[in-house]
Amino acid sequence: MEWVTIVCLLLGGFFSLIAAIGLVRMPDLFMRMQAATKAGTLAVGVIMVGVCFYHPNLNVVFKAALIVLFLFLTAPVAAHLIARASYIVGVDMWTGSVVDELKGKYELRTHELKGEEKKGEK
Repeated sequence: MEWVTIVCLLLGGFFSLIAAIGLVRMPDLFMRMQAATKAGTLAVGVIMVGVCFYHPNLNVVFKAALIVLFLFLTAPVAAHLIARASYIVGVDMWTGSVVDELKGKYELRTHELKGEEKKGEK
């Protein structure tokens, strides 16, 4: 069990390192946020699995599962809200970005998102 714990903790540390490198190396806010959210969430999940193997009693496993569940539910929502607020405020995207899906579809004044028009509609 100790080896499984060591592997989980090292793997979690590796994913944390990847998240930190992503924060430093990515060119704009949107890419940095994506790197930190995905790799950071995975890192915490793997570390909590390691904690469960090191302390295999029900109380610790339950708390670790709640931590992972809370993080998996809140991290994507927080990242989405930060990205939306950044887009509304006008944070520039990286010049190498190929597609801006919201360009021309998002009304900054009313904060409404226009859907695509179907054939036959005006």
